[in-house]
Parts: sequence; structure tokens; C-alpha cells
Amino acid sequence: MDHQGERISDRDFRRLADLIGAQSGVVISPGKRIMLETRLQKRVRALGLESLGAYCDYLHSAAGEREEWPNFIDAITTHKTDFFREPAHFDFLMSHALPLLAETFGAGSRRPVLVWSAACSTGEEPYTLAMVLSRYRESVAPRSYDFRIDASDISAAVLETGRLAVYSAAAVRGVPDDLRRKYLMRGKDRSRGLFRIAPEIRACVHFRRQNLMDPRYGCADPYDIVLCRNVMIYFDRETQQTVLGRISLSLRHGGYLLMGHSESLNGLDLPLMQVSPTVYRRCDG
Repeated sequence: MDHQGERISDRDFRRLADLIGAQSGVVISPGKRIMLETRLQKRVRALGLESLGAYCDYLHSAAGEREEWPNFIDAITTHKTDFFREPAHFDFLMSHALPLLAETFGAGSRRPVLVWSAACSTGEEPYTLAMVLSRYRESVAPRSYDFRIDASDISAAVLETGRLAVYSAAAVRGVPDDLRRKYLMRGKDRSRGLFRIAPEIRACVHFRRQNLMDPRYGCADPYDIVLCRNVMIYFDRETQQTVLGRISLSLRHGGYLLMGHSESLNGLDLPLMQVSPTVYRRCDG
């Protein structure tokens, strides 16, 4: 059966929008209805179902919740990301945050610098962080500076891409030439134009599945730096308050939160003080 162009009923759209909001926090407005229909038609065909309505019923069943939810999340979430996206953030880390964290907490020398890339998508952000911290380590004390990067996302599919760490020539275009020569390995078949992240950079990044709507994030130790960029734009204000409150609690006192340039904390009650555009520091206690 050809499902191309099939429309979803008002009832099923509301059911799916409510489910997405409750499970992931993402707000699906009526303006995104066509996008939702288009993406879910692929899942309808893959499962051999009769209609979008049948898919909605399946997703709300126990079996659908258990077996289809990961595919559903992969279908409806956006995975836009780049290497060295919003480069001013990485300049701030090198010039301000990392030196101050080292001076104040011994981060990097007495213990590792702990960094979390939340909603990391396909891995470009955490690998960028690993390159930046590796460059910083070389500038201070190569043998004594240590760091760890946790990278999380709700989508199992993008996490697998991150773990594989293979990217196209177009994807790695934003990596500075010196870091590209040092940390990117060309594929054997040069005609394919693929690059893989070097083993020493891959070893710095630890991927895990994490839904930001979960009540606890399972962080063993507080983070020095958290990047949660261009994520809050998909949440309503109540969800932003809840999620950013939990992220703030996962930050060390004096630690840094970096957000996207289209995002703001205005009107939210959080223990964070702005120290640079879209850069905040935990200031309570």
C-alpha cells in the first residue's frame, strides 16, 4: 500500500504530540504536522502497517512502546550538528574556563576535567571538545593534564554513528587544518571521501543513551562543563525549567553551562550566572 501523502487524523496527531511531549519533552506544534506525517510514513512502510492511524495504535500498545519507541524517536528528532559549531564557545573554554577550573579546583591536574555533551547527536560536538582539550593539554603540561568527556543522546541510532566516528569530507570541513591533519584519518578508499576520528580522540569520549526528561541523569561526579546547545528551543518553558534545573544540579559549583546562541535563560529560576554570551556558571553554594 502506498502511504505517500497520507494525512494523519486530528485525534492521532494529538495523541502522538502528547506522547512525544510526555516522553521526550519536545513540543510538536500543528505547524510540524506535515513533517511528522512524512517521517512516520517511512515507519509505516517498514512495519508493513495499513495506515498512520494503525501506526499510532501500535505505538501506544505495550509491544509498540517496547519495540518501536527507539525507531519513533529516531524518526521525529532533529540531528543538526557540526564540528566546531559556534566556535566562540571553544575559544572561551581555552582562554577562560579551563585555566580557571585548573586554578580553582585542580581540574586536569589533581583530577580529570569532567565534561558532558548533552544531546550530542552524531558525535561532532564531543569529538570537537576532545580535540580542543587535547590541544589545551599540549599547551600546559602534556603528561599531567587529564579529562573525560561523556556524550549522551536520546537516539540510539545517532549514538551508534558517534561511536563509529566516520564522517564525510563535507562534515569535517569545519575542523581546523592542523587538527584535521593530526586527528582525522583518511579512509583507504579515497574516492569515498571518508574520515575517521583518530583512536586517541575516540578514547576520550564515552557515549551513553540519555533522555533529558529522566528524573535522574546518573552522573557519578559533578561536571566541570556541560554543553546543552540548541536543545531548549524544542521544549516549552516548563520543560526548560525542569531540564535545566536537573542539568544545573549535575554541574560542579563554579562549573560552566554552554547553550546555543538562539537560547536564553531569561525568566527561569536557576542557580546560574551569565559570564559570557550563552555561557553560564553555577553560582549557588
